[in-house]
Amino acid sequence: MGESIMEATILKWLKKEGDSVELDETVLEIATDKVDSEIPSPAKGILTKILHKENEVVAIGKIIAYIETSNSLNDAVSNPTITTTLPIEKISVQQDSIPKVKVVNELIKSSDSRFYSPLVKSIAKQENINQLQLDQIQGSGLKGRVTKRDILSYIEKPDSIPVDTTQLNSTSQISSPAITISGNVEIIEMDRMRKMIADHMVMSKQTSPHVTSFVEVDMTNAVLWREKVKEQFAKKYNQKITFTPIFIEAVAKAIKDFPLINVSVKGTQIIRKLDINIGMATALPSGNLIVPVIKSADRLNLAGITYAVNDLASRARDNKLKPEEIQDGTFTLTNVGSFGNVMGTPIINQPQVAILATGIIKKKPVVIETPTGDLIGIRHMMYLSLSYDHRVVDGSLGGRFIRKVADYLEQFDLSQSI
Repeated sequence: MGESIMEATILKWLKKEGDSVELDETVLEIATDKVDSEIPSPAKGILTKILHKENEVVAIGKIIAYIETSNSLNDAVSNPTITTTLPIEKISVQQDSIPKVKVVNELIKSSDSRFYSPLVKSIAKQENINQLQLDQIQGSGLKGRVTKRDILSYIEKPDSIPVDTTQLNSTSQISSPAITISGNVEIIEMDRMRKMIADHMVMSKQTSPHVTSFVEVDMTNAVLWREKVKEQFAKKYNQKITFTPIFIEAVAKAIKDFPLINVSVKGTQIIRKLDINIGMATALPSGNLIVPVIKSADRLNLAGITYAVNDLASRARDNKLKPEEIQDGTFTLTNVGSFGNVMGTPIINQPQVAILATGIIKKKPVVIETPTGDLIGIRHMMYLSLSYDHRVVDGSLGGRFIRKVADYLEQFDLSQSI
């Protein structure tokens, strides 16, 4: 499901035990991150055993069911030994070695408030991480669950996570203050997507020291050009052009000028992304947000970006995005102006290091400098706000980058053709 995906939720089994399945026939539906997907059968045969029920969260690489094929029947006669696969090593072991694995995992125990997958337990054993240390790792998975990424991050930099040997669950006690419910209230259970958004936002704030810089932009040229060409654009490309493609084009150009804004952090390493994949935060009818990604945005012209923006936004609202269409983003844009907001201080979309918010475009009286003197005129003005990870993006880089985005927007060619 992609290297950034560590676990999935089983939404619905479309087949039951004993049902026959065809090759590539849909067997179940799963949810990874914010996208629902249909999973096809890898073989033709009989679904003999389902190991995980609906609504269970399963680590990627873990066996969820067995399909009996004609080949497996023949193998069973000649070699009755059962094999299983260990996700951490991706090797096959004989049945008589399975108890040894169970003995290893018994060293780490789950509790009602703290569940550890077999994959996490295996890594903990290999890296000599004890129960006390594991219990204090901040989990970024569903309901605070520790994922493979969390434990590997801890292994790379264990000193970043304090271990309180006197209080096993001190982290959870600090982060979960008591709430008194009284009076006339309504209790609303978070849906699956809202829970994942909440976990992701908390994890981002805990991971990156956020700094936000602001710039005011004169959008007059872009506004006048869009107003002039929007009907012709719609007739030629059958697409409605909004300001989002114009923003994305400017961001892609600025990233090429300042490539160190297009990075991720792994321990003490800075991983520079050579592809410019820009995510755009999209509001859903439920009120949640999803971030589809425009891949290689720097290689697209304005018409190509417009098509990608409209297509992804439309399918996002209809819940028809594919898992790969919300993965591999290197930078994110969020348009808070679409809600009538002047500006915002967005939270970084991990593992990226920066996110840009565009505010509402409003007419304002401003001072215009001319060769013959200063004038006061009515211009279309907008605020940009850039939140960035101060571990690797300092004020100089962040400030110059957002200023460069503003320059590209202000220098928009009013006479360019479509």
